[in-house]
Amino acid sequence: MEPTDVKISRKKPIFPVSAALQKYLKSYQREAKLPITYNDLLLFDESYPIMDKNGKDTLWEGPIYPSDHLENLHNGLKVIYANLKASGNLRIVQHKYIDKIEYCTFGNTHPFRIRIVNRLNDVYDYFYVKKADASRIYGLELEEILSPNQVNYLVDRETLIEEHIAGIPGDVFAKTYLYNPEYNQTRIAKEFVKFNERCLVMLLGDMRAYNFVVQITPDFDDIQFRIRAIDFDQQFYEGNVKVYLPQFFKENFPFVKLCMEELTDKTFLQYQQEEKSSILHRVRSERHRLADLRDVSNADTLTTIENTNTLKAGMADHFADPNYLDCETMTDIIELNVKNIIRQVKL
Repeated sequence: MEPTDVKISRKKPIFPVSAALQKYLKSYQREAKLPITYNDLLLFDESYPIMDKNGKDTLWEGPIYPSDHLENLHNGLKVIYANLKASGNLRIVQHKYIDKIEYCTFGNTHPFRIRIVNRLNDVYDYFYVKKADASRIYGLELEEILSPNQVNYLVDRETLIEEHIAGIPGDVFAKTYLYNPEYNQTRIAKEFVKFNERCLVMLLGDMRAYNFVVQITPDFDDIQFRIRAIDFDQQFYEGNVKVYLPQFFKENFPFVKLCMEELTDKTFLQYQQEEKSSILHRVRSERHRLADLRDVSNADTLTTIENTNTLKAGMADHFADPNYLDCETMTDIIELNVKNIIRQVKL
C-alpha cells in the first residue's frame, strides 16, 4: 500500500440538481424551502483573512455585510438551523444567536461555515451553506445508505445545507494522536482498511487526510475509532482508480504505515471482508432507496465519457474482472461493485 502522487481535477464542474434528483430529495425528506440562499450570503462588501492561533492563513475569510442586511441574514440562518436539526421547530433557536459567518474560497463549492451559539450556556455548533452540486449530493446519499454513518443535509434549489461532522481532522490525528500509548493501534489500522474499502465501493474520491475526520469513542474496555469522510466534492468524477483508494495518497502515509506495522495479510483481508458484509447488510435494508438513487443518477451527466471509460478499464484491471468494461456510467460501476460484494459474501 505505497502512497503515490495521485492527480485530482481541482476544476471539477458543479453539476446542477436535475428535476428527477429534486423529486428524489423530496421523497426522502431532503428538500426544504429555506429563507436564505447561498447567493444571499455572497452579498458582502469586503472580507478579511482568518488566521489560526499560530498566525497561519486558514484559507477562510470573514465577510463583512451591510448592517441592514445582517439582521435578515442572521434570522434566516437560525431558521435554517431549526430546519436542519428539528424539522423546523423554532423553539430550539429561541436562545441562540449567529456568532460567525466564514467563507472559504478553496475547493469547488466555496462553502460558508456558520457558527451558532446558545447564549444560555455558550455551547456552540456549526453548519455549512454551499452551492448545490449534484455529484456531491449523490455522495452524501451513498454515505447515508452504504456507510455506517448518518448524514444530515437539506437542499433548496441551488443551495445545500450540511450538518457539521465532528471529529479530529485526519492530518491532525496522524501528527498528534496516531501513536498515543493509550490507543490500540490495531483498531486504528482496522478502521483505515474499512474506510479504504468503503471509498472504493462508493467511488468517493480524494480522501486525503484533511478530507476525513477520526472520531474517538470510549468503550467499557477499550477505545473505538471511526474514520468519516467530510468532503464529497470528488464523488465518482475522476477516471483514475487510485483516486478512490485513500491508501495511495501521500498525505495518508502515516495510516498506511500503521497498517503495515500492525496487520498481517490475513487480518487485512479479514477486515476487508467484515466491511463488505456490513455493506451487504445495509444494501439489503435500503434496497428500495438505493434502487431509486441508481435510477436517478444513471440519467444524470456527472462526469465525462473519457473519465468513465478510463475508470471502468482501471476497475477491470484492479479486480481482474472484465465485466467492468460493460459499464456505461459511474453508477453502473458502483452497482457492479455492490453485486460483486453480494456474490463474494455469499460464497
